[in-house]
Amino acid sequence: MNLEDYTVLDLTWLLPGPYGTMLLADMGAEVIKIEEPTRGDYARWLEPEVEPTDSGALFHSVNRNKKSVTLDLKSDAGRETFFELVADADAVFEQFRPGVVDRLGIGYDDLREVNEEIVYCSLSGYGQDGPYSDRVGHDINYVGLAGLLGETVSKDGTFPAVPAYQIGDKVGGMFSAFMIVSALLDREAGNGGQYLDVSMTDVVASLGTGQSWRAFRSEELPESERSPAAMEAPCYHVYETKDGKYVTIAPREEKFWAQLLEELDREDLAEYQFATGEDAAYAREELQSEFDKRTREEWEEYLSEETMFAPVNEFDEVFEHPQLRARDMLGEMEVGDGEAFSYVGFPAKSSSEIEDMRSPAPEFGEHTDEVLSRVVSEERLKELEENDVI
Repeated sequence: MNLEDYTVLDLTWLLPGPYGTMLLADMGAEVIKIEEPTRGDYARWLEPEVEPTDSGALFHSVNRNKKSVTLDLKSDAGRETFFELVADADAVFEQFRPGVVDRLGIGYDDLREVNEEIVYCSLSGYGQDGPYSDRVGHDINYVGLAGLLGETVSKDGTFPAVPAYQIGDKVGGMFSAFMIVSALLDREAGNGGQYLDVSMTDVVASLGTGQSWRAFRSEELPESERSPAAMEAPCYHVYETKDGKYVTIAPREEKFWAQLLEELDREDLAEYQFATGEDAAYAREELQSEFDKRTREEWEEYLSEETMFAPVNEFDEVFEHPQLRARDMLGEMEVGDGEAFSYVGFPAKSSSEIEDMRSPAPEFGEHTDEVLSRVVSEERLKELEENDVI
């Protein structure tokens, strides 16, 4: 799996777009991060900083394998230089609010005049059109509108719980990467470049596909079944263990439910698999009394692989788990003067090598001269620097 013949110009920052372009870079694409000369990606300056680099942990986490070029796209000289890069690029990925790139003169129609084959992806919170398109927002706004937040109930069951991960940001970036690769394949088939409009809200709404029938047929369902959040099945639940930690069970198929009950010596609960109301409360209480008998680690050792059981790991335990270790999901890069910085590996395996660590996140403007010298002369490069364009 190799995208090394493709060049992506990355105009994104913080988390959504950089996560998507990092995945492209992991698969071999040359990702050139275009940063404005005075500040660059905001994530560079967010605490905590990674010593001795004086840049943020978030930036290092989602910008490996990329190159950094500083370029003022608000200036005529900066846009002209950007167009030179576009002429030889395969894709442009931007994350501005709708309309901004057109005002800057670097929208899709502007770039098509330079490169008709360009693939151009716009990632935004709500998409390029619709009544919410101009609204500002962050992840919690997108997952709220898309329905995920309303289905994520807090421990006391009374209030939507804010997800610990920025789900909309990350699936938006991931889906954008998917769309870019798909568009490049379409271009290889002779269909030319194209414009891609990805909304983080839309992608989160798409994640609800497996439950969407409940919304479409809600009038036919009793109130207790209208929302997945209202499901209280004892067989699909979280239980506390002896040491105050938690485990999950999910034996929704009859044979796996029977297997779990056999291993717990609680076959008397067989009829309560999908119980509701008072029956569900009774079965959950009985199962909780069983899980109170052992620690989380002891349950992981005790129950077989046929029980649809897994531990609820604390965040700092996730990448120490033997399953993720076996899958090489934890890597280490060197930053600054050789300091170690851990990173999350590429989340797929292939018979074609995926080299997810070729270089750490770039220093601010580290590759400006290297990249721009491809398209402008040495004299022109010096002039751009003197005029603070780079």
